[in-house]
Amino acid sequence: MCCYVETAARKILIDPGIALGHTRYGLHPHPYQVAVGEIIKKRIMDKWSEATDVVISHFHGDHIPLIDANPYQLDLKKLVGSNPDIRIWTRDSSSLSIIEKKRAEAISSVLKKDLIEAEGKENGVLTFSKHMPHGESKNGSANVMMTKVEEDKIFVHASDIQLLNDEAVLQILDWRPDIVFVDGPPLYLSKSL
Repeated sequence: MCCYVETAARKILIDPGIALGHTRYGLHPHPYQVAVGEIIKKRIMDKWSEATDVVISHFHGDHIPLIDANPYQLDLKKLVGSNPDIRIWTRDSSSLSIIEKKRAEAISSVLKKDLIEAEGKENGVLTFSKHMPHGESKNGSANVMMTKVEEDKIFVHASDIQLLNDEAVLQILDWRPDIVFVDGPPLYLSKSL
């Protein structure tokens, strides 16, 4: 769900992470997946160096660079010094889990940057939602922050909401976007398949 959006004055990198499962069902990723993952990591690092803003919708390992990255994830240490003036927008620390807080602290500490708590705020072309459920609201496992970028058109990044929560869907509709980047429910987890 990583993407890069340019406006006249801002270059916005959203959810700068990648994660292939180190092992799934006892198997490592296919070599082709690993090769594509390396290309994506390089693109993310290049865009990080150009960006004015980074937005982190939530602190799951496939959405952020990690201090303890496995070979198939983006290593946070590779970003040190690449863009000292970047602004990093995140969910409010008061609503983070213990693991999310540790990951936020690692990003701040390693990059020597204060993270900007953004839930429910606006800054120029950027508008951030309050936290929304990661999937169905009853699962309670995590929350995400959606981002609206508005200049000539309205772009909405709605990572991992899966279109399963009415409040999140209504927020997107209220923003009246021209383009929405959103994922649906993970069908590979469906018991009916």
